[in-house]
Amino acid sequence: MALEEIRDILNNDFEKITLEEMDNVKLMDRVDMKFIFNERYLPGFLRQVKDHYRSLEVSGTRMSRYETLYYDTPRYDLYTTHHNGRLNRYKVRLRRYVESDLNFFEVKFKNSKARTQKTRVRRKSTDPAIEGKAEELLTQTAKMRPEHLVPKLWVNYTRVTLVNRFEEERLTIDLDLEVRTEDGRSKTFGGLVIVEAKQGKMQKTPFVKLLREHHIGEGGMSKYCLAVYSLVDDVKKNTFKPGASAIDKCCNP
Repeated sequence: MALEEIRDILNNDFEKITLEEMDNVKLMDRVDMKFIFNERYLPGFLRQVKDHYRSLEVSGTRMSRYETLYYDTPRYDLYTTHHNGRLNRYKVRLRRYVESDLNFFEVKFKNSKARTQKTRVRRKSTDPAIEGKAEELLTQTAKMRPEHLVPKLWVNYTRVTLVNRFEEERLTIDLDLEVRTEDGRSKTFGGLVIVEAKQGKMQKTPFVKLLREHHIGEGGMSKYCLAVYSLVDDVKKNTFKPGASAIDKCCNP
């Protein structure tokens, strides 16, 4: 099974990096590049870049489970803004890091220069109520009030994080993606790998260069937008049809 092979490669071939060491590579203000492909290619890619990256280890594992609840307006205005290609847009979410049992309320902002800025505050639980420091963060950053938003969709996946040894870059590699609504409807994307290169400035680092050598160009779509596209009726979808089709091909090559 590919996931077990991936786990073995991370444990045996990559030097680890801890959460404490990650403080220097948070990249809360960054540029992002996204790539998608089938997981059967990932073991070979990892072996080729093992000397250039370290692998994040949390609570004894190199593959961490993330559970994320996304908020939107009742009419999905945040999703629609993304669908329409507007910059200066927000995502609002509550994220749980399963192995470390940490919870954060987060606001992500993509500005007019296509840079991503993330701010967050610690939460004691995954109670979806936006209050206290979470309310302060929301009003200060996104100029929205808690009553403007409702919890909409869960996006859950297993994440591998690689940190470049020599350049300002962090790679997230997401597997086992599952999306579901609050009322229990769900969809899984078996075999899909989503790689995001988060960099202080755009550069052709070893993993990015390797993907391009294999004719894997930038593509895909936001995991939240994919969840809405897959599970919600009566929202705009035309812009995301090519991305959703490419994801289906990655799952079923």
